[in-house]
Amino acid sequence: MATFLYKLGRLAFRRRWLMALLWVVIFCGAGFAASSAQTPPADTFSMPGTESQKAFDLLEEKFPDARADGATARVVVRAPEGRKISAPEQKAHVAALVAQLKKSPQVASVSDPFMTKAVSEDSSTAYTIATYKVPATEVGDTAHDALDDALATARAGGLTAEAGGDAVKIDAAMGGTGEKIGILVSAVVLVLTFGSVIAAGMPLLTALIGVGVGISAITALGATLGLSSTTSTLAMMLGLAVGIDYALFIVSRYRAELTEGRDRADAAGRAVGTAGSAVVFAGLTVIVALAGLAIVNIPMLTKMGLAAAGTVAVAVLVALTLVPALLGFAPVKVLRRRDRKRFSGKPLSARQERKAAKHAEKDARRKPNLGSRWAGYVLRHPVAVLLLAVVGLGAVAVPAASLELGLPGEGTMAPDTTQRKAYDMLSESFGAGFNGPLTITVEGQDAAAAAQRVGERLAERDGVATVTPATPNEAGDTAILSVIPTTGPTDGATEDLVRSIRALADGFRADTGAEVLVTGQTAMFIDFSKTLDDALLPYLALVVGLAFLLLMVVFRSVLIPLKAALGFLLSVTAALGAVVAVFQWGWLADVFGIDQPSPIMSTMPIFMIGVVFGLAMDYEVFLVTRMREAYVHGARPAEAVVTGFRYSGRVVAAAAAIMISVFSGFIVEDNDFIKMIGFGLAAAVLFDAFIVRMTIVPALFALLGRSAWWLPRWLDRLLPDLDVEGEKLSRTAPAGRVASPSRAHELVD
Repeated sequence: MATFLYKLGRLAFRRRWLMALLWVVIFCGAGFAASSAQTPPADTFSMPGTESQKAFDLLEEKFPDARADGATARVVVRAPEGRKISAPEQKAHVAALVAQLKKSPQVASVSDPFMTKAVSEDSSTAYTIATYKVPATEVGDTAHDALDDALATARAGGLTAEAGGDAVKIDAAMGGTGEKIGILVSAVVLVLTFGSVIAAGMPLLTALIGVGVGISAITALGATLGLSSTTSTLAMMLGLAVGIDYALFIVSRYRAELTEGRDRADAAGRAVGTAGSAVVFAGLTVIVALAGLAIVNIPMLTKMGLAAAGTVAVAVLVALTLVPALLGFAPVKVLRRRDRKRFSGKPLSARQERKAAKHAEKDARRKPNLGSRWAGYVLRHPVAVLLLAVVGLGAVAVPAASLELGLPGEGTMAPDTTQRKAYDMLSESFGAGFNGPLTITVEGQDAAAAAQRVGERLAERDGVATVTPATPNEAGDTAILSVIPTTGPTDGATEDLVRSIRALADGFRADTGAEVLVTGQTAMFIDFSKTLDDALLPYLALVVGLAFLLLMVVFRSVLIPLKAALGFLLSVTAALGAVVAVFQWGWLADVFGIDQPSPIMSTMPIFMIGVVFGLAMDYEVFLVTRMREAYVHGARPAEAVVTGFRYSGRVVAAAAAIMISVFSGFIVEDNDFIKMIGFGLAAAVLFDAFIVRMTIVPALFALLGRSAWWLPRWLDRLLPDLDVEGEKLSRTAPAGRVASPSRAHELVD
């Protein structure tokens, strides 16, 4: 592996113009394909194999004219206090509202609340439903403005008017602010790390190119593969973060190799051969974790995971080929300004190089950098540091025990939004369960009669407020009816009601000969949660198992992959605890711009497990690979730890700071799900990089000693030797030459 990557790095360095031109062609080609591609499809949510999805599919097949393709807006109106909505004056205002809505662009039909009996028992509130000709994603600005004007007119007439539904505009689009903040902070961190604007610019440039290629490819394939516009959100977030980190690692290693006496091309080759090997395996762990989301069997998650995995793969290729090519254009300018003069003289002989390398190593030992000093401190106090770190993360993880999962809905929106106001008005006037009706499908030979008997039995059950009359299709083989619970959509009693109705399915079949299915918002949430719960253990087994094998091959150890996995569980649990404290409990809600504390998005745990595991293994590979390299070359276990921190500590810290800044930038977005993902991933990287990898890992190395590198002989013979640490490079790489290798430690301290 290292030898192949070494040759690839040298080739890219020497053929820099060809390699740069190749990536320009790829970038432009992907951009052209994206610009000429068809409009990506709208977001769709499906759960194959669940009862809810089966019922939805049945409705689409048996009720083709009633398919929910068109967007809807449910406009709720309430009369002034002390008056009735059915009074002549208020009724006239409602009629004017209905008439105005009918004239709005893209509206297909509008119901009359007095004809459909959509009036509350106390006659204070009514609602009308406007159905649009197009899906929610195609409702234009003029239609949104027309709906706003209709609400304003009704309010001017003295009514309280609010609207909910997917046709109502939500001001939560991705504005690009997060990416800009992340890139700006990343640039500052890179400049401080490298002390060179050119060196700082390379990771940013290559990351943007990689993200551009990845996002353009997703857009180009959107219509063909059914990738919606939101599929690229995770790809953009992760592609930018790992792209910068991977390039940072290779550029930093090139600088270190250059100052150790390597020829410029040889330094680029060795940087790709050693650091590039770590990049390959770090990228593979991220790709495995993201692609593994397909196990959940929810198409939306599968597409997001695969799209992000593809973008990470592009980031790896960019780091291995384009980064060394760019180094060829500025081989010395990537150094600090004060160090560049040492590389502009007569090349050194092989003897001078060896002597200079020894001097640099001695000088580096004499002046340990911050990473070395921190590693030394942890090695001297391993038990105290380990206990403090574990207890601290455990305390942060405590709120995770109170994790409540839910799906986003109008009931969880900010109280000042019109959707939330409409939701509350309906709950107050029509009952808490009105916002979450259950749809019952009855399929059989005489569906109407069977549905009537089903409705009569359901009306007698506790927890049922109302059962609407059955509506059969034209063929008479399917009927639908709605059940209004007495409790809200997210109430535990409503979930119990759904389960009890489903438990009666066999009895209904025996009595009526018809198949009864339950769907609706609450039923969908139950099925969604069960799908995630059933997939969690297989997903963990696959991802952790594959990554364990991958890390065992990289580090030739059993205990190192094991502690890496356990450390990941600690950091992801702590991150979930922080998410619960902020987004569910409302701690620091004002600081993070959270309008309404609410249950955590159902996909968040498994989503964070996949993404955070891949990122956690990034830092494990980056840090421990350098330790493994030193250990293989004869260093004692403690010396190997110090060496790893000396050369990789600052780079890993900078990489983590960059990734935290990229993820934190998304906290300022209006979309609550994006905000939650950004916060959760930023917290996870903070905990994993600085507490787990840079604190707990060296403490465990101190306690384990040589046992950390233990591998049974029979397993050692079975595992392939990929030479990730680059041991074979000392025998295959040509002798390098450079002007002055002295004081190498200054580039990494």
